Amino acid sequence: MLIDQISVFVENKTGRLAELMEVLNKNGIDIRAMTIADTADFGILRLIVDDTEKALKALHDDGCTAAITKVIAFTIPDVSGALYNVMGKINECNINVEYMYSVMGKTAGRADIVIRVEDTDTAIKVLTENGVQLICGKDLCR
Repeated sequence: MLIDQISVFVENKTGRLAELMEVLNKNGIDIRAMTIADTADFGILRLIVDDTEKALKALHDDGCTAAITKVIAFTIPDVSGALYNVMGKINECNINVEYMYSVMGKTAGRADIVIRVEDTDTAIKVLTENGVQLICGKDLCR
């Protein structure tokens, strides 16, 4: 199960992130997950939202460079070693994890994780065969 994630190139300047949040807010976009990585001049904002196409259009209309990337999301128990076990299975199959971020969930005892990998089909197979529960974008933070 793949999820659409929006990646936005953002100038690293005061107020720009707030401006992007305003664009999404004005268009009624609900953010399910978000992370930002920065360099000296720009950042990459990664978002999973409730309406990808609407958000992408709003961002493009605002002049943003944004694209859709496919990612995998899964949930694990919020206990020591749970993520280690999942990453071990991914590693055993020589799947490179390009990046990963966690999502603050509302369900106690649960941690939601988003990963971007080189080989999504194999990663999905490895995860499901090892009892890892894949989740869709609407299930993040639930």
